[in-house]
Amino acid sequence: MGGLKTLALAFSIASAVVAHSLPTSANSLSGQSPLQFFATCAGRLTAEMEFQWMFDGAAADAIKLERAAVLDILDAMMPLERGRAVLNWRIEAKMAQAALLTRATFGSDEREQHHARLLAARNVETCRAQLLG
Repeated sequence: MGGLKTLALAFSIASAVVAHSLPTSANSLSGQSPLQFFATCAGRLTAEMEFQWMFDGAAADAIKLERAAVLDILDAMMPLERGRAVLNWRIEAKMAQAALLTRATFGSDEREQHHARLLAARNVETCRAQLLG
């Protein structure tokens, strides 16, 4: 098999594995393409990293590494013509995650804070579950 055919076959298999392994619960981005899933994760991890800069530099550094891994995956799978859509997904996810983190930290209702904290953590864990290592 030629090098190009081998590469195409490997990419096809990897895409199928990623698509099959994506979470399927309602709170874990079900129904999204792998491209949208990783774009959303990039946005969420960016919000987490920026939020941690205010409180815990070491945690921000750890999240920065996870974010870099997601960005590498995203760059490898993103067709050039989808750049605007990917950027939009990233920004929307970042803003939504930042709102949850703000509500979890500065909200006036303890129940709302607790719920926002759980949802923000679940969002990030969904993304982390797709990273190797």
